[in-house]
Amino acid sequence: MPDGRIRQFSMIMDAKSIITFPAYPNRITRGRWEITGIAWSGHGRIARVEISTDGGATWAPAELQEPVLPKCHTRFRSGWAWNGKPALLMSRATDETGNTQPTLDQLRGERGVATPYHNNNIRAWRVNSDGRVIFGLPA
Repeated sequence: MPDGRIRQFSMIMDAKSIITFPAYPNRITRGRWEITGIAWSGHGRIARVEISTDGGATWAPAELQEPVLPKCHTRFRSGWAWNGKPALLMSRATDETGNTQPTLDQLRGERGVATPYHNNNIRAWRVNSDGRVIFGLPA
């Protein structure tokens, strides 16, 4: 890193979340769905996860499923009514220390562009109007 710290072998795990459904290769239909995923942090418990269905323009809280333990995977879920229009699904986690999962631009601003390890930036799933779910652009 620019400040001389080495992250490759540090085992620092910052707040991270991923959506596990809907995800590739699923195809969904118009209607109500449950967005699900997992979140974790090496700094302690997950305090909250937020979901965006519009590429990060707005965020809503997801429900954390018990147990919520320090330095462990925490499952989350959120209801979603898909209207058949293209959507970009994203999740972001915050741990009990206030460490929040960054966007790709925020991560690059902190660590530079050539950081191959512990990339915890927000990732996205794109839902096309035909219901196909594919990997979206990094956020």
